[in-house]
Amino acid sequence: MISYLQEHFDYRTALITLALLAIGIVSVYSATFDARAAEIFHKQVLWVIISVIACGIVSFLPFRFLQFISYPSYFASILTLAAVLLLGRTVSGSTSWFNFWGLRFQPSEFAKITTVLALAAYISRSDVTLQKPRYLLTAAGIVSLPVLLILLQPDLGTALIYLGMFFPVLYWGGASRFTLLAFIAPGVAALAALFGTTAFLICIVVFGALLYVTKENRIVAAAVFSLMLLVGISVQYMYSGLKQYQQKRIATFLDPSADPLGAGYNILQSKVAIGSGGFLGKGYLHGTQTQLNFIPEQWTDFIFCVPGEEFGFVGAATVLLLFSGLLWRGVKLGATVKNTYGSCVAIGLTAVIATHVIINIGMSVGLMPVIGVPLPFLSYGGSSLLATMIMVGLLMNLYANRKEY
Repeated sequence: MISYLQEHFDYRTALITLALLAIGIVSVYSATFDARAAEIFHKQVLWVIISVIACGIVSFLPFRFLQFISYPSYFASILTLAAVLLLGRTVSGSTSWFNFWGLRFQPSEFAKITTVLALAAYISRSDVTLQKPRYLLTAAGIVSLPVLLILLQPDLGTALIYLGMFFPVLYWGGASRFTLLAFIAPGVAALAALFGTTAFLICIVVFGALLYVTKENRIVAAAVFSLMLLVGISVQYMYSGLKQYQQKRIATFLDPSADPLGAGYNILQSKVAIGSGGFLGKGYLHGTQTQLNFIPEQWTDFIFCVPGEEFGFVGAATVLLLFSGLLWRGVKLGATVKNTYGSCVAIGLTAVIATHVIINIGMSVGLMPVIGVPLPFLSYGGSSLLATMIMVGLLMNLYANRKEY
């Protein structure tokens, strides 16, 4: 029995996940302790129980069954994303939610999983090679369809998670470095243009040199370079087309001190909370920024401030180490799984979690714009937590079947 568990049960991933869930429960309790929001904590405990059960069920599903439902589940999620635009509830300016018996359900969280499954199923086909444009464009279309529906909600933060997943899976599936550069370059040029002409020119020179050095396709390289110039030059026009709150978030990212009592307030208070924690922190339930509610609804996007302030550098480092361990397990699993489909799924799910972590913690310390991305396992939110635990269940399922071709 013991040898069977050692062979088929990924206890390292399980322990890391339980540790992160425990930190999440403790952090949400602290964030709601003096905010008269006990109901938030009770709901989160309920979602933790539901999510752990769901994780266990998914981890024991037949591996071939998961592969079989990849496309059907993807198309079902597309229909759900379309339906939420017509029937969903609008929260904070985004029509992303369904309401069921008092609980909110966000389809885009679960569509991340189905998109990874569908993309992996397509890339792992024996007749598909990402060196050919038509296969590459089909793979891009699989990801683009849910992204477009999510942008219509609009929910820019969730849409970015899909893009953060796409490129690692593309690379893992056999796409060349030139192909990745061609996809990434226009987006980097747009981002650089926001920081000014100097940053944009540096970006153009660097990526232009990289595209030239690869020498894979000079015509495509010239087209990508031209697109970079076009995107960079027109970025201000695209910026003016964003909603006002989105413009404020970008402006705050570039300079949080420009509006310290408005759009930049949360970022500045978050940095104060984390910085004031010192090495060992102020003690549990003794964080001044947390307990005095300087950060509104801190139990959502800015939950990382709680361990950072109340447990200091040690607390923040512990959270980062646990996430690093989980992501390392995911990448290692992707390299270990014998089945190409399973390998791509492992990398895709790991990339989804990694993108969440990078953006959320980047938001908390002022390195990323505030775009409403929760921190896995820690942030309050039933849909996010349930989706994350289903991803963990899938990773554990892949571990148990890692030797199956």
